[in-house]
Amino acid sequence: MAVKIRLARHGKKGYPFYHIVAADSRSPRDGRFIEKLGTYNPNTDPATIELQSDRVLYWLGVGAQPTDTCRSILSCKGILLKKHLLDGVKKGALTEEAALEKHEAWLAEKDAKIQNKKDQMEKLHQEKQKLRLEAETKVKDAKAALVAQKRIAAVQAEVAATVAESAEVAEPAETNGAENAEQSEA
Repeated sequence: MAVKIRLARHGKKGYPFYHIVAADSRSPRDGRFIEKLGTYNPNTDPATIELQSDRVLYWLGVGAQPTDTCRSILSCKGILLKKHLLDGVKKGALTEEAALEKHEAWLAEKDAKIQNKKDQMEKLHQEKQKLRLEAETKVKDAKAALVAQKRIAAVQAEVAATVAESAEVAEPAETNGAENAEQSEA
């Protein structure tokens, strides 16, 4: 029986989520499997990968072949490097302590790169939010200035209307007084 380490698709349409499984190569993609080894979520940035590294190493040790995608996932998590180093220990090229030390150093460097990427993304997100807030503030100030101008224009129109009304009220009184004076002279 040829065993493959491969992805089994789960999740909903357009939002995949994968289980990493050890399965017979003849079984369907999402069908029967021997053992679930972990999960892979490509929807997050960076992708979330959870593996049972000891079980993956066991399956690689007994001859399971990872698919291309699983090979890149295992390489990304350092499983293939650990297998390579353990093979070197079996051949006598390294001591077990040196192999584990190399693997730990590689993992620390990889974690630092991932954390650096997350920090840069967070910083970029904060800068975008700051720029968006500044643009929104400019639009808000422009709208406030426009509303203030309209209010000033409305107040000036009201004042002009009241002045015109008071002028109209004052004119008839003057004209009535002038007409009364002319009538009294006559």
